[in-house]
Formats: sequence, C-alpha cells, structure tokens
Amino acid sequence: MVKLKLKVVPGARRDEIAGWLGDALKVRVSAPPEKGKANAAVIALLAARLGVPERDVHLVSGAGAPRKTVEIDGVTPDDLRRIL
Repeated sequence: MVKLKLKVVPGARRDEIAGWLGDALKVRVSAPPEKGKANAAVIALLAARLGVPERDVHLVSGAGAPRKTVEIDGVTPDDLRRIL
C-alpha cells in the first residue's frame, strides 16, 4: 500500500496526470467538483494508469478540497515512481 498526495484541478479540458508539484502529484479531471464527481474521476484515472482496480484506490483525506491524499493497494513506492 502506498499513500499519495494529490493536487486536483476539476473542470479541466481532459483527464490527465500533469506531473509533480512539489511532493504532490497534480491531476486534472474534466468532471465538475460537485457530488463527488471529480473524486470519482480521480480514482478512475489513477486506477487505470496504475493498472489496479478502482476498489484499490481509496480517498483518505481532502474529499472537498483540491489537496487530497489517496491510498493505493497493490502498488509499491517503486512501482509508483516507475509508472508516474
């Protein structure tokens, strides 16, 4: 399991991982920041990029904020650095 800090930008033109912003990974999603849509899009994007099921990506803090922390099961820190 790995913890990952995120800086999320909802309402973007497309879903993408924009790169590192300090110690956080910047993620852009096209979903709006309402009713958990952006959070669901972030989870789906990370799961697809890391090759894990969505159920293995858990939002642990920042549900209503741009700065979030997720835990990802089935991925090591080395896997994370190599893939992202």
